[in-house]
Amino acid sequence: MNWPEGIQARPIDKGDVEAWAELMAAKERADEDGENFGAEDLAEELELPHLDLAKDTIGLWSGDRMIGYGIAHVRTNVVDVDRVNTEGTIDPEWRRQGLGTTLMRWLIQRAGELHTATHPDSPGLVGAGASSTNTGADRLLRNLGFEEARYFFDMRRPLDQPVPAAQVPDGLRLRAYDTSYEEALRQAHFEAFSDHWGWSPPTTEAWRARNVGSRAFRGAQSYYVLDGDTVAAYVNGYEWEADTEVTGVRELYIGQVGTRRAYRGRGLARAALAKVLAKAAEAGYQRAALGVDADNPTGALGLYEGLGFVTHKKFISYQLPLD
Repeated sequence: MNWPEGIQARPIDKGDVEAWAELMAAKERADEDGENFGAEDLAEELELPHLDLAKDTIGLWSGDRMIGYGIAHVRTNVVDVDRVNTEGTIDPEWRRQGLGTTLMRWLIQRAGELHTATHPDSPGLVGAGASSTNTGADRLLRNLGFEEARYFFDMRRPLDQPVPAAQVPDGLRLRAYDTSYEEALRQAHFEAFSDHWGWSPPTTEAWRARNVGSRAFRGAQSYYVLDGDTVAAYVNGYEWEADTEVTGVRELYIGQVGTRRAYRGRGLARAALAKVLAKAAEAGYQRAALGVDADNPTGALGLYEGLGFVTHKKFISYQLPLD
């Protein structure tokens, strides 16, 4: 890539996380996506087992200030399409100078390299995302040939409102997470999400890093419906301390909700989520939040609305075919 004079481009490493966190804070102030990450959160991102930091990441620098970054995420497995998802941003003060377009072209190029190296016999796509109000990102992606593929809703619910009662059927039981259920949870999650758009099973190590092994994971605010030792349904809760510091609102983010196929239609996810909301309120959380696919095949949107969640923001998933 031909970067402007004075801009240095190099891979990201853990020594960059403070500058990266400052960049992400500037992005949030401008874009208002509702995402705040601290340096420790970003350091954890760099530990994801699928990332080759030297090849899959790029930081753009003006002196000692990070003014942009990009990451391409390889898929270890493919179900239907090899979707190489990307993320990145340009500091708001440096936008509208062509840097975003050049950065996205770098990400497209790296996505193509990853696709060729890992799953060349499957159709390949580059994935990118932005909020529906981010007109600059929408224009940039469309100019590069991306098209809208899917819509996701960011939903919120204040926790000072009563939680509707929901019981589990006889013979099943609710309990909070503990480490002895880690593998049972992984198996339940892989089955529950196998019919969701864009899903491909990660490695066990990658799943753990993003879920129960994450520093944001809150086991005390994660509940499961058990049938014996089988996890029939589950709700996983997360908390980003950096977000609380910025917003002043202690929020429990509902990262995953799922029900194994044989147990669907019995209200198990509703019961687990109601339990999580009630326990979160008792623990001092002020708000719950989650993201949901607008076309989720299991009726998740109706479930969340029935428990008092309302849509706060819409996000768009874009995709570009790889030649």
